[in-house]
Amino acid sequence: MKLFITGISTDVGKTIASAIIVEALEADYWKPIQAGDLDNSDSHKIKSYISNDKTIIHENSYKLNTPASPHLAAELDGITIDLKKIKEPNPDSYRDKNHLVIEGAGGIFVPINEKDCIVDLIQKDYKVIIVSRHYLGSINHTLLTIEALKNRKINIAGIIFSGEENKSSESIIQNKTGVKCIGRIEQEPYFDQNVISEYADLFRDNLLNL
Repeated sequence: MKLFITGISTDVGKTIASAIIVEALEADYWKPIQAGDLDNSDSHKIKSYISNDKTIIHENSYKLNTPASPHLAAELDGITIDLKKIKEPNPDSYRDKNHLVIEGAGGIFVPINEKDCIVDLIQKDYKVIIVSRHYLGSINHTLLTIEALKNRKINIAGIIFSGEENKSSESIIQNKTGVKCIGRIEQEPYFDQNVISEYADLFRDNLLNL
C-alpha cells in the first residue's frame, strides 16, 4: 500500500500524521522534495518520532536550502525541479511489507516548477490521506482539496483532523464529501516516540482497512 500524505495548507500537521502512519504500519517513508531545514528535515523528524526497527527512510529526490515553495527554493539554488527525476524508491527495498508513506510539501497546488505542482507527484496506485487543521477558512481549503483530487480521479483514502477539535467543521466536511475520517490528532503539548506510538495503536485498524 502506498499512501500519499498531503495537507490543506502548510503547517497543518502532515509530518506528525506521517510519523503516526509510518509507525502504525511499520511502513517506509519518503519525502520527494525537502525545502529548507536540511539539518532537521522532515525525514530527520520521522526518524526521531518512530520506535519500530523496520522502517526505511528513503533519500529525498531534491534537497533545497530555502524554506519556501519548492519552485522558488529550487530557483534560489540555481536549479529547476524535473518531475521525471523524482523516482519512487526501488520496490525491492520495501516489498516485504509493501507499505510506503510519501509526504508532500504544503498543499496539492504548491508549485514545484513553472508547470508542475505537488499533485503531479501523485501516482495512480497511491491512496491520498488529507490532513486538515481547523482555522478560519479551513473548511473551504479542505473542500477545495477534496474536490480537486476527485476531479483528477485520485483515490482519497481518508482524512485526518489535526489540532483542537471542531465538531461542526468536521461534521460538515464529512457530510459534504463522504470522505472517511481515519482519526484525529489532538493539540498535544508535545510529540515524542511514546505519543506517536499511542496514536499509531489508535489509527492502525483504520489504516489497515484502507
